[in-house]
Amino acid sequence: MSTIAKALTIAGSDSGGGAGIQADLKTFHQLGVYGMSAITAITAQNTLGVAGVYPLPTEAVAQQMHEVLRDLGADAAKTGMLFNAEIIRAVAEEVKAFGLKKLVVDPVMIAKGGSKLLLDEAIVALKTELLPLAEVVTPNLPEAECLTGMRIETTDEMREGAKAIHALGARNVLMKGGHMQGDVVVDILFDGTAFHELSHERIHTRHTHGTGCTFSAALTAELAKNTPLITAVEKANRFIFEAIKTAPQLGGGHGPTNHWAVVD
Repeated sequence: MSTIAKALTIAGSDSGGGAGIQADLKTFHQLGVYGMSAITAITAQNTLGVAGVYPLPTEAVAQQMHEVLRDLGADAAKTGMLFNAEIIRAVAEEVKAFGLKKLVVDPVMIAKGGSKLLLDEAIVALKTELLPLAEVVTPNLPEAECLTGMRIETTDEMREGAKAIHALGARNVLMKGGHMQGDVVVDILFDGTAFHELSHERIHTRHTHGTGCTFSAALTAELAKNTPLITAVEKANRFIFEAIKTAPQLGGGHGPTNHWAVVD
C-alpha cells in the first residue's frame, strides 16, 4: 500500500455532501486514490441552495496544506472553492513551496442556485497567481466568460476562450460545454497547440449538484495515478456521465450525483 496514489483537494466544505471536499474525497476513494483535504471555507447548504459561507482564516488553509504535504505528499492536487484573494495567494505559495506539478484548477465561482462562491476581487488573483501553476484548468462556460471577458456560445468561441485562458499560463485548458444547448455535450481540451473534442449524450435531469467538483476530482485522481492527460479526461468524463445517469435522486432541488458510480 505504500505506493498508493495520493490526491489533495483544496476546497470548501458542502454540508449537503454533493460538492466540495465531500464530493472530492468520495470520488478519490471510488477511483482508488487516497484522498486528503485542506478546507478553505465552510458552507451551510442543501440541494435547495447555499444559506451561508464562512471562510477559514488564511493561515488555517496554508497550514493544512503544509502539514499534509510535508508528511504525506501528493501525487496530484485540485482546487475548488477558494473564495478570496488572500486564500488564493496562500494556496499558490504552498503549491510552489512543495513543487506540486499536477494541479487541477476548478475555478469555482457560482453555486448551482446562484450564490457567489468567489469574491469579485479574487478573480484577478486567480488569473495571476494560480492559473500559471495549473496543469489543467476546468472552467464551465460562465466561468470561462468571467476569466476571459468573452461571450462564449459556440464551439468556435469555446476554442477562442481556451486560447485566451491558456495565455494566462495554464498548461492545458478543458472547456466544459454543459451550459450549451443541445442533446450532445461537447468539451474541448486545448494543450497550447492542438484541440481535442470530447462529446457525450446529455442527460436531462435537475440532479447535477457538484458535477464540476466531481469531474475535476476524477481527473485529479487519474493524474495522481499517472494516467496520460487525454486518457484521464476521457475517464473523468465517463465517470461523471455515469454519476449523473445514476444520481440517487436526493433532495428537493439540485440533487447530488452518484459518487459510487462504477465505470469499466
